[in-house]
Amino acid sequence: MSTSFELDPATTELAARMSEFISTVVVPEEARSGMSLHHADEQLRQRLVASAKQFGVYGPHVPKEFGGHELSLRQLAVVFEEAGRSLLGPLAIQAQAPDEGNINLLDKVANSEQRQRFLAPLASGDIRSCIVMTEPGGAGSDPSALTTTASKTDRGWVVNGRKWFISGAHGATFGIVLARTSGKPGDRGGATMFLVDMDTPGLEELRVIDSLDEGYFGGHSELVFTDVEVDADRVLGEVDLGLKYAQVRLGPARMTHCMRWLGIAQRSQEIALERAVAREVFGSKLADLGMVQQMIADNEIDLEASRALLYRTCAELDSGATATRSTSITKTFVSEALGRVVDRSIQICGALGISHDTPLSRFYRELRPFRIYDGPSEVHRWAIARRAVGRFEASRTK
Repeated sequence: MSTSFELDPATTELAARMSEFISTVVVPEEARSGMSLHHADEQLRQRLVASAKQFGVYGPHVPKEFGGHELSLRQLAVVFEEAGRSLLGPLAIQAQAPDEGNINLLDKVANSEQRQRFLAPLASGDIRSCIVMTEPGGAGSDPSALTTTASKTDRGWVVNGRKWFISGAHGATFGIVLARTSGKPGDRGGATMFLVDMDTPGLEELRVIDSLDEGYFGGHSELVFTDVEVDADRVLGEVDLGLKYAQVRLGPARMTHCMRWLGIAQRSQEIALERAVAREVFGSKLADLGMVQQMIADNEIDLEASRALLYRTCAELDSGATATRSTSITKTFVSEALGRVVDRSIQICGALGISHDTPLSRFYRELRPFRIYDGPSEVHRWAIARRAVGRFEASRTK
């Protein structure tokens, strides 16, 4: 398909304003926030959201009816990259995972009552949410392995099961819970989405899991559901179509992850460049050494290739296509390429790079899990190869 990377002046201006907001407001807050956001103060989030609204950059992805800019994915790519230059940037504009993806899902699937009850306060930044899908030893890379069940009652449903690595669950107001309503683990259908208040009796947060990354506000929680009662009107969409709705969310969410991490990787390259120009060793600047120049050049290549793939896939999704092949290719390449960028940036900075005097070591820890989250690279490669083989075999039968 033919793709234009040109953007309208309003989006370009918003991206520039976002850049100013991140550098003047968010980065100073980043320096004061400490290393971990897993147990960060809610007042920090509220203060950032208020500042973003005052700056006019809040909610680039939020529907206009809720005060947002309602940009397309292609437009969001440049704006979210600017926001992603700080780990706190997406939080300030309610574009962090999982809230950004949940806003998109609710906008497309929720009924009118659910839009007012759940989407409106989430879109305005008043509350946080989580997506409750992954299970220990069960649904994760393969959502059809879902074992959590929801049984029909006179009032609605009763949910039982165990979930883990539920990002943002700690302190969230509600969760979008995926539970099996028919069939058995391994079946492609039979899952339903439920809107569940996190303070519902029987829903217990066992722990916030210690993990390599510490940049998710609220961390990653392990939850247990014991006879959790859910009213019938809390079904999101239709019964047994939960996995279908998950696809509505997953493709675009994978791309917005790429957008945010591009900002971190670009900032890492700039930190490395500043060090390479200023640091002198063996009678010359680091930037004049061939091996360092190669790392700088390879960073530039990975950044630009990542943007090109991302922009093309966003345009494909904006056209209404499912873009499953493109999203798998883009997510796999970008997650690995940006990890290489941060790794090389640390290498260029040497001891400074692994210290906490720069944010590079923190960025490294945050980016490494991206090769696992939203589908491990190996699963995406399996899907890409399977489609390629299928296309080839189909072409030979014609």
